[in-house]
Amino acid sequence: MSRIDYSVWDHIEVSDDEDDTHPNIDTPSLFRWRHQARVERMDEFQKTTQELSKGLTECRRKLSEAQKKVQELSISTTDDAKAELSKSQTEEKKLKKEEREWEKKLEKHNREEKKMPWNVDTLSKEGFSKSVVNVKPENVEETEEEKEQKHKTFVEKNEKQIKHFGMLRRWDDSQKYLSDNPHLVCEETANYLVIMCIDLEVEEKHALMEQVAHQTIVMQFILELAKSLKVDPRGCFRQFFAKIKTSDQQYQDAFNDELESFKERVRGRAKIRIEKAMKEYEEEERQKRLGPGGLDPVEVYESLPVEMQKCFDDKDIQMLQDAISKMDPTEAKAHMKRCIDSGLWVPNSKTDDVDEKGDDATYEEVKQEETKKE
Repeated sequence: MSRIDYSVWDHIEVSDDEDDTHPNIDTPSLFRWRHQARVERMDEFQKTTQELSKGLTECRRKLSEAQKKVQELSISTTDDAKAELSKSQTEEKKLKKEEREWEKKLEKHNREEKKMPWNVDTLSKEGFSKSVVNVKPENVEETEEEKEQKHKTFVEKNEKQIKHFGMLRRWDDSQKYLSDNPHLVCEETANYLVIMCIDLEVEEKHALMEQVAHQTIVMQFILELAKSLKVDPRGCFRQFFAKIKTSDQQYQDAFNDELESFKERVRGRAKIRIEKAMKEYEEEERQKRLGPGGLDPVEVYESLPVEMQKCFDDKDIQMLQDAISKMDPTEAKAHMKRCIDSGLWVPNSKTDDVDEKGDDATYEEVKQEETKKE
């Protein structure tokens, strides 16, 4: 037969009027002082709970603002923005650390509350009238590799649906589509739409970019609303659409201003990507042009004297010989050496000792050609 566990009653303070007191002591006054002291301790404990909760809420608000600022600066291309981005990222890390510290303090405080003995005041309270702070458990922060893999997996599975959402125009259509596909309401969708906008701008599909940009800001506004309400984005996107369709002009203007700013940032990023691609293409073409000595024929040509440039333009060997004969031998040898290294001039293949004599052999070869002509 199982025994009853009475240990649960060990943490209950006896009632104030259950103590035996000395006949000369004013018992009602003693009970009143005891009760007052206990109530003051409870009030002090509750005050600490409120202060910790307030501190955590304020820290999370600052963190949300810092994360939004980092997201905006990461798209900007100016030097000032890059410098500001580094400072904002440092601030974001600092606030994340502070948030974890506040959560630990509040969690410790709540554990202390559970250890406090029950008394006549707490036992007599209604069960559902007590507010309990539900502290979010500390999450292990994902590494960049984990975030990248998570994004890649999500896109591979939902790319077609994300693109479909990006092409919608009406508020009602967007709301219905997200209602049917609530898993799309997340950071991964917003990130994919940003990249999609830049790709379209690079491809010069400007009208299509502006359409997808509109849906990108819709998703970002939903995510920001979820952060402010501290709820899952999938549970508040209907609130966004209800607000945007019935809101005053100020909210509409805020949405449109953010949309225009985002489109400008997209154009700036697309321009940088195009310039980078052009530089890479030019470098590839330059590598293809390099002569046997590793020099670029275009650069060598532009560094030659005008007389020699004209010789190569007209492909006139006699004119080249005349130009060389009028130049200082040392300077002429240097120019011819660079012409060979870049492929502008190909030495006579019958001259076996060209490699051994270098630019002297080349210079003499051109001079010999001139002598034979005479």
